[in-house]
Amino acid sequence: MQTELTSPASETVFESRYASSPNEVKGMNTDQLRQNFLIENLFVANQFRWTLSFFDRYLTGGIMPTSGQVTLEAPDQLKAAYFLERRELGIINVGGSGQVVADGTTYDLEYKEALYIGQGTKSVQFSSHDEANPAKFYLNSTPATHSYPSRKIARSEAEVVELGSMETANHRVINKLLVNSVLPTCQLQMGMTELKAGSVWNTMPAHTHDRRMEVYFYFEVPQGQSVCHFMGQPQETRHIWMQNEQAVISPNWSIHSGAGTSNYTFIWGMAGENLDYGDMDFCAITDLK
Repeated sequence: MQTELTSPASETVFESRYASSPNEVKGMNTDQLRQNFLIENLFVANQFRWTLSFFDRYLTGGIMPTSGQVTLEAPDQLKAAYFLERRELGIINVGGSGQVVADGTTYDLEYKEALYIGQGTKSVQFSSHDEANPAKFYLNSTPATHSYPSRKIARSEAEVVELGSMETANHRVINKLLVNSVLPTCQLQMGMTELKAGSVWNTMPAHTHDRRMEVYFYFEVPQGQSVCHFMGQPQETRHIWMQNEQAVISPNWSIHSGAGTSNYTFIWGMAGENLDYGDMDFCAITDLK
């Protein structure tokens, strides 16, 4: 179930998604699964697009500036004086080079570079260096109770892990960008997994983590190709077919894994009770149903 509201100036679109139990999801058809978990349109010129999941009050959004600076405003639904009054924000640029100005400090973000903005930051503006090749700022935000310093993370500063193999079609590089081993955050963690050519499976063996929820954003999906995202309880899985630059909400009780018709890249974002990246309850591949 969802609601969508657009501001009078059409600068912000805000949508709410209620939390769903495993029993509810078992009875959902294709359209219902997509309506509850898939986020299809994240990048519209000069328009902030937000989806609030009631799982950990996680906000997923995007902004593509094409006409000067655009300013981040607090939607009425947050009941806040400014967007980051009680939140923290993670940003990864998946478009052309751009710029973020946070309380007067300027950060230039190239493709696949990340920026963390701490709770209490009052003013945030976004712009593109070349409006003919605009930046696409992918945004994740979670509630925060402490103000940590804002900081840009270049790709060279990421914690990098290489996993999988060509033999199992899951040779991939995990770039931990906004995680507690790189910089302090309240609960938000974000990173980026790049699949090598010839590999299509991500996050396999699949897992759940009761103490955290997650959102996946798929991009660099070649034209004419797709990704099939798997979700649900290990013994009762479901799937959602996804296209380039779309995101999907993953409840804490659900597995989250995918396979594409080509290799691709995805950004993972997490929130919950802890910052332990290894807090996972793995499912044997042969036990999935």
